[in-house]
Amino acid sequence: MNTLRIFNHHVHIKFVLLGVLHFLILVGSVFAAVNIRFITADGSVIADYPLMTVKAVAYAVIIVLCLSAMGLYRAQRENRYLALFVRVVVALVFGAVLAVVVYYVLPGLYLGRGIFGLSLLLSLIGIASAQLVFHATVDQKSAPWRVLLYGAGENATELLAFLRRRSDRSLFNLLGCVVIDDEPCKVDESLQCRLDLPLAEYARQRNIDEVVVAMDDRRRNFPADALIECRVSGINVVDMLTFYERQTGKVKTELLQPSWIIFSHGFRQSAVDNVLKRLLDLLASLVLLLVLWPFMVVAAVAIKLEDGLSAPVLFRQTRVGLNGREFPIYKFRSMRIDAEAMSGPQWASQNDPRVTRVGHVIRKLRIDELPQLWNVFIGDMSLVGPRPERPEFVEHLTTILPYYRVRECVKPGVTGWAQLGYPYGASDEDANGKLQLDLYYVKNRSLFLDLLILINTIEVVLFRKGSR
Repeated sequence: MNTLRIFNHHVHIKFVLLGVLHFLILVGSVFAAVNIRFITADGSVIADYPLMTVKAVAYAVIIVLCLSAMGLYRAQRENRYLALFVRVVVALVFGAVLAVVVYYVLPGLYLGRGIFGLSLLLSLIGIASAQLVFHATVDQKSAPWRVLLYGAGENATELLAFLRRRSDRSLFNLLGCVVIDDEPCKVDESLQCRLDLPLAEYARQRNIDEVVVAMDDRRRNFPADALIECRVSGINVVDMLTFYERQTGKVKTELLQPSWIIFSHGFRQSAVDNVLKRLLDLLASLVLLLVLWPFMVVAAVAIKLEDGLSAPVLFRQTRVGLNGREFPIYKFRSMRIDAEAMSGPQWASQNDPRVTRVGHVIRKLRIDELPQLWNVFIGDMSLVGPRPERPEFVEHLTTILPYYRVRECVKPGVTGWAQLGYPYGASDEDANGKLQLDLYYVKNRSLFLDLLILINTIEVVLFRKGSR
């Protein structure tokens, strides 16, 4: 298997291994710094190694979390080495700041200025080198997981089109597509496979790890016996929707059938998970409101200075939440007071002329979203979930996107899986793209995935991804 399923979320093994490698490098950097810092004239080292191990592990956990926040362990990330190196540097800077905070709260973990500084320098060298090797030898090449598509028609062609990027194909090694009798062949000739042996025998001879069923019509000539033989022989068998979901972190709506939602693993809600999620929302929203109130005061003053003392600071708008219930959402006003007086409800556009000068800044920095922490605190929203839409847009999108209402089975969020993987949505096509990510979240949601999204939201804010 080329992925691990951690609390329902698919994590690619190569990024798990990269994270483990980074962790070991970080721990090693601390011990190397200790040996350099405390080496004596006779070559011996004076250090409390058991205590230093605890400190090194704490340091490594902090930096790995910051590396994750910069998107280094996500398949949908910038692949150029220079961009990755910049993210490593930024992660170490943020890691250093976070470590100082942790050392203030837990002084027993403090490394000392000399060891801490030297550890950061060695970490930069070690992680940058590891990233260069990973980028050259693993990230740009196909994974050893060998995949065979059973089908070479329209479905196979669409699936390959969705996985056309090099970064997508690096997650598995496609051996070909089996041409089926009575099914038009649509894939490139170089990918066509015509079986001269039973499917299971063909797969065994070519060391196939997984067969993906991509037939156009599974009601005719479905090879049940052949697929069962593959399964009992240790060869994984999945349908194309499950394969696509696992590889991309999306649910492809164009290929989606109602039976897949009904019978697939996921879309479950545990009462315990709901209680824990609510407790996390309450605690986090309260802490964030207490920490971020100075930024909120500055934003309010700036809005007043630009538009006058009589101008409203907050913007109240109706959105659709859990189970279709409407609620008022609060944001700092970033557009003119009469922004929709003539046009009516509409999505924000690139360089939208309705956005004020202060609004342009607070939208880029996501400060305009901070009042939504109150929505989280009172229970209308969650920290993590699909973004809530306006009733007018929901009514329209429901008519063109059959599964749009599925996202309403969970509370909407301030941030979400779609915000990490898709830019700002301002069209029906964008809404469909975000829906694919929202459906993945609804199907696989867990506290682990929520924490992962919260950590990676730092990258979205820092690099201004998806804001207008």
